[in-house]
Amino acid sequence: MSFPLPPPMRLALDEAAAAAREGEVPVGAVVMRGTEVITTSRNRMRDDNDPTAHAEMVALRAAAAALGTSRLDDCDLWVTLEPCAMCTGAIMLARIGRLYFAAPDPKGGAVLHGPRLFVQPTCHHAPEVYSGIGEGEAGALLRAFFRERR
Repeated sequence: MSFPLPPPMRLALDEAAAAAREGEVPVGAVVMRGTEVITTSRNRMRDDNDPTAHAEMVALRAAAAALGTSRLDDCDLWVTLEPCAMCTGAIMLARIGRLYFAAPDPKGGAVLHGPRLFVQPTCHHAPEVYSGIGEGEAGALLRAFFRERR
């Protein structure tokens, strides 16, 4: 039995699919404040020639600009892949309230894998973390993307 995905994760997965069509690694992100979509984004590293243009970074920058503040503590971030160390640090600094992600990333993730930054004593802020939401679809997008390139 499968359940419908929460609308923000559906949006993030749609962004990930769009990224794949553009030749980017298929990762999508959505920043929400309550039920309001603040911004949607996808990986843009190749398109922007910017190694920091991960979906999460693009989303956090756009949300901060849209809301006129660097503090996004009343916002949630939905992303299709476990954030890397750079993105996890940005989530921490933005003070995101809740982080929802689909697929785990044992190789590059920094929330449940690798450095597990939110549980380090130097962590200034840790959001509530919810993982595995849409994991099957996100994982399938990633596997298909990399299979085509190998």
